[in-house]
Amino acid sequence: MIRTITILFVGIASISFAAIFIRFCDDVPAIMIATYRLSIASIILLVFSMIKGVSFRTVSRRDMVLSLAGGVFLGLHFIFWTTSLKYTSVASSVVLVTTNPIFVGIFSWLFLKEKQYAEIIAGTILCLLGSVVIAAGDSGLHSLILLDKKALTGDVLALMGAVMGSAYLLTGSRVRERLDILTYITIVFTASALFLIGTSFVMGISPAGYRPSSYMYMVLLAVIPQLVGHTSINWALEHLRAGMIAISILGEAIGATILAYLFFGETVSTFQVAGMVLVFAAIIIASRKGKKTLRQPV
Repeated sequence: MIRTITILFVGIASISFAAIFIRFCDDVPAIMIATYRLSIASIILLVFSMIKGVSFRTVSRRDMVLSLAGGVFLGLHFIFWTTSLKYTSVASSVVLVTTNPIFVGIFSWLFLKEKQYAEIIAGTILCLLGSVVIAAGDSGLHSLILLDKKALTGDVLALMGAVMGSAYLLTGSRVRERLDILTYITIVFTASALFLIGTSFVMGISPAGYRPSSYMYMVLLAVIPQLVGHTSINWALEHLRAGMIAISILGEAIGATILAYLFFGETVSTFQVAGMVLVFAAIIIASRKGKKTLRQPV
């Protein structure tokens, strides 16, 4: 369990850099940032899979379909969330996009028939409360209260990203019980990359003509938050409940808020510090019932 929590922590720390790298690519359309992120990551994984001799023919039709669907959900998650960062602050966007514990809890109860333990429910309530407290100290959500259309657009996009991210986690939670981590992420990341490439082509978004530094940050985005971060999270999905993972991902809001303060001077208020404490408490409480009980193969 300690090993699983450690790997999950590394994953959360890694994805916390995503919003920062995205902000440094302010000359690149949001969808193209996501396209480069997944395309670079999938190319690296496909080469590595070839070296390791991974055979995708052994994947069942059901798991392949679910993995491909997971890739589409991941692509939509990135489209909505990356676009939201163009409209609202890092803290607001990350806090809202990581409200997925409530969606994961509802979806896993409705579709996967998973029992929701008291610790998971308490953790969900605490993490949502922590998110609200963090948001209360952020000027982006103050603008939402004043019906700032730009902030409202960003906040709605971030929430849509949370819904897609929840679908991605739940799909992975089911498939990772049967597929090894390399096979799974290679299929999902490649499917997501192809989906994003197609979307960018249809929208007529050019992959060229941006600052050299933006390409560097998109490579970093692919390597650190995607390959290190998402791989760690998907690895943990084999061992922990999706609800526990969703709650833990709220740690990204803490990391991103701190990094936004260091890189962009976005203020960290007393509200945000208090919210971070609540999120940490939520993760600790949920971890008590976070371990997954594997179903029998079907």
